[in-house]
Amino acid sequence: MNPYIGHDSQTGGIEEHRLIGGKGDGMRLIEVNNGKGLGLTITPDRAGDISRLRFKGINMSYLSPCGYVAPAYYESTGSNWLKSFTAGYLTTCGLSAVGSPCVDEEEELPLHGTIANQTAEYTYWDETEEELRIHVLVKDEVIFGRKLRLNREIKVSKTENVFYICDTIENTGDKTEPLEILYHMNMGYPLLDEDSIVTIHAAEVRARDAHAEADIANWMRMEKPQAGYLERCYYHRFADENGKASIFQPKLGIGLEIRFDAKELDGFVEWKMMGVRDYVLGLECGNCYPDGRNVMRKTGMLKFLKPGAKKSYQIKVKMVEE
Repeated sequence: MNPYIGHDSQTGGIEEHRLIGGKGDGMRLIEVNNGKGLGLTITPDRAGDISRLRFKGINMSYLSPCGYVAPAYYESTGSNWLKSFTAGYLTTCGLSAVGSPCVDEEEELPLHGTIANQTAEYTYWDETEEELRIHVLVKDEVIFGRKLRLNREIKVSKTENVFYICDTIENTGDKTEPLEILYHMNMGYPLLDEDSIVTIHAAEVRARDAHAEADIANWMRMEKPQAGYLERCYYHRFADENGKASIFQPKLGIGLEIRFDAKELDGFVEWKMMGVRDYVLGLECGNCYPDGRNVMRKTGMLKFLKPGAKKSYQIKVKMVEE
């Protein structure tokens, strides 16, 4: 025990809170502070996603105009997912679908699936001398249908400004299920502005559509907020398993770096959205592209999980500074 400290939370740790008012009323928030400048807000009522990311008191993530929206308000048809898209630093897309609404093998699938609007079955946290650990179990299970579980552990280092998202997805049903997941990580102001330096260490980049193709030479250049801006998406392929992307704000002297296994998460998306108040950069690793599950099936990119099988993914996020 530190003789200078009264309560452990004086210099860091984990606290649990509830929201009052608005569409987020009653939602649980887990505030994590590693005592070295890194702070996260984790939302167990939204699949254990990360709503806020802060480094040395500076906001690093984007919070959409929706703000916090409890799962009770979720509308699972078409693109209504956007009405409850808090964004935050991390919104998990999947597990049954990612990307555009579509019909795949007679199943109607909404935008980005349903997992981000699922409440955790249970959440608990513990810590060691080296790290703070938050554990979340989310069930995406229905009668006569898919039965998938997301076991999530978010590990926050107490010795350096690094955290890990460690997910294991399990098929608890009796039939093979499609498995799609996209880690929708969203950078926001003041980390993000027209001076931000974006680096994606990919061997190939291609535009999602003709609109993005028209400006592909500027995929890495950020712009000032523009009225009427139409989103541009770019798909990046890596030469090996060493997936790496970063953003740095020279005016603040800080940034962050994302690392992942690009063989397992083989669909990296850059979502460039330079709109007024809709001002966000998505650096998103996933096991598919957001074109709809039917398209991924046709291209052979769709992944599957057999009954009783498990699949694990890990992402490392590191804060950087000059």
